[in-house]
Amino acid sequence: QVQLVESGGGLVQAGESLKLSCSASGSIVSIYAMGWYRQAPGKQRELVAAISGSAGTNYAPSVEGRFTASIDNAKNTVYLQMNSLKPEDMAVYYCSAVYLGGRYWGQGTQVTVSS
Repeated sequence: QVQLVESGGGLVQAGESLKLSCSASGSIVSIYAMGWYRQAPGKQRELVAAISGSAGTNYAPSVEGRFTASIDNAKNTVYLQMNSLKPEDMAVYYCSAVYLGGRYWGQGTQVTVSS
């Protein structure tokens, strides 16, 4: 089992920045890819950024150039630096870890962007 705990969400104004963190614990040796997803009210959960050793980092077109995902292996933590936030970025952001048997999810952290 792997536990994922997100933090760093909050309320910001449009144009401001936030940095989300996702701390992983448990059987992390089984993980081969990480990702950030988000889900806005009434919408499906969507991929924001995906990180893997083989494929590098990929971003959704809507956040490309504004968001940066990174991993600190020493801290077992994944980050999502979000700059130039827009009202349409408002959502619950989830951290995800992929292993051979499936995917783990964190509990999510709310990001609210006021215009």
